[in-house]
Amino acid sequence: MVRHTRKLDKDSHKIDESWLIPYADLLVLLLALFIVLFSSSEIDAKKMEKLASSLNAYLDGGTSILEGDTKVKTADDFDNGDLTTIDETNFTPHYGEYNLESLKNELQAYINNNELNSQLKIEVNKSELKLTISDNILFDPGSAVVKFESRKLALTISTLLENYPDYQVLVAGHTDNIPHHSAEFESNWELSSTRALNYMKILLNNEHLDPRNFSYTGHSEYRPVASNDTAVGREANRRVEVSITKKIDE
Repeated sequence: MVRHTRKLDKDSHKIDESWLIPYADLLVLLLALFIVLFSSSEIDAKKMEKLASSLNAYLDGGTSILEGDTKVKTADDFDNGDLTTIDETNFTPHYGEYNLESLKNELQAYINNNELNSQLKIEVNKSELKLTISDNILFDPGSAVVKFESRKLALTISTLLENYPDYQVLVAGHTDNIPHHSAEFESNWELSSTRALNYMKILLNNEHLDPRNFSYTGHSEYRPVASNDTAVGREANRRVEVSITKKIDE
């Protein structure tokens, strides 16, 4: 009887290792799955950059070019007689590192430095940045020719846009409700459309931008932001809007 009890006690201390077999089989299956997935996939660097850009935009993260060593050239860096050439010396856009919040910071710095807060307004959300420019600094009354001194802002915008190849740009022209008729423009429709077109052309003087990402439109008097019953309201309605939005992959 004693011997039998000791045998039971000895057997009770044995460790059940039967679980190791299915565990090992599971590890082998997982390893085989990872090998198959890895061998059948390719790393698309461009898609990875788009993913990183989208995540940064969602988190309002990203690196501002004002915080790095890269120097962005604005129109102030060029001779006053040539506002159409952009020198790439010491300027290499880092695609995927920027988002709309970064662009807003760059534009706001330019506006502050040039004391243009009363003439320009920036609105931004996670999908669109809209820059509203008063027509007083862009055009003479009844004209669609962009003033020479106002082209500096357009060139600053175009230079910054090099960092946003996956964004679309829409330039929209707006007028007040005072009827316009001249030999050049039959109505406010033609005036607002031509103003938007001419401003877009200045942006596209930068050969590093893709024209397929750009478009323009004219809204005449039909999208006011203030009452046309007062001079102040009509002045607010006469404007050009530059809207920058993330492209949707097809």
